[in-house]
Amino acid sequence: MKSNNLMFYSVDMKYIRDLSKVDDRVMSVSPQEHKETRPFVGIVVITNGKEYCIPLTSTKEKHKHMKNDIDFSKIFDKNGNQIGALNFNNMIPIHKSVIKPINIKPHKNDTKAEVLRKNLLNNQLDWCNDNKEIIVKKANKLYDMVTKTPEKNRNLTRRCCDFKKLEQVLEKRLLQDLK
Repeated sequence: MKSNNLMFYSVDMKYIRDLSKVDDRVMSVSPQEHKETRPFVGIVVITNGKEYCIPLTSTKEKHKHMKNDIDFSKIFDKNGNQIGALNFNNMIPIHKSVIKPINIKPHKNDTKAEVLRKNLLNNQLDWCNDNKEIIVKKANKLYDMVTKTPEKNRNLTRRCCDFKKLEQVLEKRLLQDLK
């Protein structure tokens, strides 16, 4: 988080569950929804002076019909193929105590599937770093629209996590960690 380049991080599952208890728009990692093996992976940016993790998602059929918007960005490889997306509407406040950097450097002992996954992540991260300024501006603008003028942005606010409520969960957790 101190370097100028973005990195991918995984977020602690218990923390995700704590957040989802107060806001059902937090991306699920619930076994009841068969999502327990899906890690919460994203990039960390500073939004309103706080660290936020913007989740990465794999390419889905519905994305073909979606346009880039204030709360969603498609990720493309060098050939113009969509290889993922960022869900700004699902970004969550984080602290270094609830995230871990993901090693995406291929290793000689990796399986073929692991190498393919790491290569995909490297391509996605290249796109994120090439578009870092746009990502940070978009995250800050979305945060401001949803927290400062929610009445003017009702549809957008409905799609987004309740950032202020999630910040309270993080603050409570950090206070508990101090005890």
